[in-house]
Amino acid sequence: MTVSDFSKQLKEGTKKSHSMAENTSFVASFLRGVLDEIKYRQLVANFYFIYHALESEMNLNKDNPFVGPIRLNGLERHDALVKDCEYFYGDNWRDTIRPTEETQKYISRIHEVAKNNPELLIAHHYTRYMGDLSGGQILKGIAQKALNLKEDGLAFYEFPEITDKKGFKESYRRVLDTMIPATQKDVDSIVVEANYAFRLNMYMFEEIEGDAKLPLFRILLKYLGEFIAEMIISKRYR
Repeated sequence: MTVSDFSKQLKEGTKKSHSMAENTSFVASFLRGVLDEIKYRQLVANFYFIYHALESEMNLNKDNPFVGPIRLNGLERHDALVKDCEYFYGDNWRDTIRPTEETQKYISRIHEVAKNNPELLIAHHYTRYMGDLSGGQILKGIAQKALNLKEDGLAFYEFPEITDKKGFKESYRRVLDTMIPATQKDVDSIVVEANYAFRLNMYMFEEIEGDAKLPLFRILLKYLGEFIAEMIISKRYR
């Protein structure tokens, strides 16, 4: 039996994690317009490695019945991040940038699920791109003002092929809701992985910020993730 409210379950099942991500020190400061250029440059570098891994694995798994339908035109960020890296790091940016430790763990997780459970790539795809099309547009204006940027250095936030972002997000949700052969078990697994994807993003943000409370933050996130997973699993067997 297929699931017709996949997108709703994914949104509701990650609501708490989404809220926590928006309240990390780095993101909260970003939203207030308090942005350190060195930290922002590292964020751009980290994103380059993350999207390179995600988009490479999505392309390699394009024939997977879960992955293929969600590979919608206009989303890929790799080329945009190349432009931003060139702007912030110069022509030799490839020899200069390195992923942070938490970013490398994030990348490793993407490769792991692509190899063992490629349907879970949807969780990472949803977590990143839906955010980019929503709050990411607000962050563009903040970054532009805080770092005194003109046109260059903001390519990551630009989606020239997507003129109607709201309509596009609705199309994205329809793809999820009509995805075959998505079962409730598949949806539960993807929701759990999406919560983990949010945690990986949060770890990366806090690492960039250098937050001294990171160990406690990790413990809280660990228990939150376990609680959400238990709730989803118990729901499945009601």
